[in-house]
Amino acid sequence: MMHHESSANMANQTDQHRTQWQPAYQRRTFLGEMATSLKSIAALQLLSSEGLILADDSQPKQPPVSARKSPALPRAPHFPAKARRVLVIFCAGACSQLETWDYKPELIRRDGQPMPGGPSVTFQGPSGNLARPQYHFRPRGECGKMVSDMLPRLGDMVDDFAFLHSLTSKTNTHGPAENYISTGFVQDGFPSMGAWLSYALGTENQDLPAFVAIPDPRGIPQASVNNWGPGFLPAVFQGTSFNASQPIRHLNPPDNISAGSDRASRELLQLMNHQRRSDRPDDSELAARIASYELAGRMQTSIPRVTDLSSEPEHILRMYAADDAENETRAAFGRNCILARRLLEQGVRFVQLFNGAYASGGRLNWDGHQALREQYDIHGHILDQPAAALIHDLRQRGLLEDTLIVWCTEFGRMPMFQKGAKGRDHNPNGFTAFLTGAGVKPGVSYGMTDELGFEVAENPLMIHDLNATILHLLGIDHQNLTWKHNGIARRLTDVHGHIIPEVLA
Repeated sequence: MMHHESSANMANQTDQHRTQWQPAYQRRTFLGEMATSLKSIAALQLLSSEGLILADDSQPKQPPVSARKSPALPRAPHFPAKARRVLVIFCAGACSQLETWDYKPELIRRDGQPMPGGPSVTFQGPSGNLARPQYHFRPRGECGKMVSDMLPRLGDMVDDFAFLHSLTSKTNTHGPAENYISTGFVQDGFPSMGAWLSYALGTENQDLPAFVAIPDPRGIPQASVNNWGPGFLPAVFQGTSFNASQPIRHLNPPDNISAGSDRASRELLQLMNHQRRSDRPDDSELAARIASYELAGRMQTSIPRVTDLSSEPEHILRMYAADDAENETRAAFGRNCILARRLLEQGVRFVQLFNGAYASGGRLNWDGHQALREQYDIHGHILDQPAAALIHDLRQRGLLEDTLIVWCTEFGRMPMFQKGAKGRDHNPNGFTAFLTGAGVKPGVSYGMTDELGFEVAENPLMIHDLNATILHLLGIDHQNLTWKHNGIARRLTDVHGHIIPEVLA
């Protein structure tokens, strides 16, 4: 009897316990409401992606869905732009600011002396004494900017340039530094600036890529394809790499396939692709892939036209030094500059023109560790006349009114020579770039390194600030150009970047 009573009491206590902790929702109610919630989330996402509901202004604004479905079509910027296209002249190897644009009379006075409080060891080893600029500086233009004799033709154009003398890098190694200036990140795997612009703005010429990288005739840069890669953006936004000496490979069909057969095959493939696309209208990846293949087909005729320089008159070849019979590298770089102009004329959105190749002890680029003056005599001669001719030619054709030009390098160089050598080591603490063209205030300088050119002393700038300013001139808010990757709204300027108003017209 006692046993039965005890069991009954335990059962009553269990029932009371269950009643006390009974959940607010029954299982069926919970599952039903969860299904309804998921439908609401999906509907909200669909309406938002198609622009049918107002977006939250606190969230980054991405380009419209057309960027995925029709990646080559031109797209409107966030606000009215000063520039429609960009030319980047990239001097690979870290061109010395002290031999070009950053005049330091105190460095001349202290030539041969130890650097007070300076580092005893730099990137490649022990430091030597301070070394004066290896070229004479003189005032140029109406603004009187002091510029090196190494680049006399570019120097004569300083009234049109806006100099940034206080750039800094996050690294003193060439490959990661090229990554940083081209992608905004030191690590591999991030989209290049040209890829971001292709994604944001598309292209004005449906027969040419939105983004073209022109490697130096001496070879590709240290970070190679990272400079024009798409990173985690769709591959359709990557740069197309070729130059005047090495056009795009495999552009034409084999000799045993006639032009008529090739054309018929492409027309049949286009028909099949569009039928497939009509069956899957919401598949943006398929649409982008088809658009990429169709562009490749159109490039079979457009690229040979734009790369054929035989139509250029002799005075243009001479102006660019493209007819230099004594220096084939200089002539080849001059032809690359003409190619850059022709691409910009045809509406290519972003052209990245390289001067200098990979690490080679300074023989093939601006990495002047051991014999800086001897090597810079060669490199400066290759760069100066063709690059100056390109800027002048764009101006006289009216293209500079809506083309932004950026001259840059990955970092600077030290004010002292390396011990036992006649060259300068890597210096990420202060270096120079300049802007010219659309929306740029001419004849100004912003920022300053110290009296020896060792580190920034006034208005320090990150590469993110330079990139934010470039995007601004193209009508893009750098904070609102994003792509969601691994749950993060990534952007070219990471979580940094400020526009530099002092260099804007």
